[in-house]
Amino acid sequence: MDYKKTNAPTNTITRDMMELCADTGNVYETVAIIGKRANQISVEIKSDLSKKLAEFASYNDNLEEVFENREQIEISRYYEKLPKPDLIAAQEYVEGKVYYRNPAKEKEKLQ
Repeated sequence: MDYKKTNAPTNTITRDMMELCADTGNVYETVAIIGKRANQISVEIKSDLSKKLAEFASYNDNLEEVFENREQIEISRYYEKLPKPDLIAAQEYVEGKVYYRNPAKEKEKLQ
C-alpha cells in the first residue's frame, strides 16, 4: 500500500472520542482496534523500508570504506516524512476502511 497517498495528517490532531466510539459503543474497544491496525501498518512500513535499504547493503567489513549513497538517504527521508502509523490507522478507522469484529459480541448475539 502506498502510504504517501493517504490523507492522514502528518501532525497529531484532536479527535472527538464520542464520535470515534459511535460504531463500537466502547472507547477502549475503539482504541484497541486503532492500535492493532497501527501495529499492522508499522510492520508493513518497516518491512518495505528494510527491503529497499537491503539493496544498498555493503557486505564488506572494511570500516575505512564508508560511503554515503544519495538514493539511500532519499529513501530514508521519504519514510521519515510519512504520517505515523497511528495517525494512518485513525484516519482509516474514521473513513470506515478498517474491518473489525468482536467474537464475544457475536457469541452473545447467537445465544
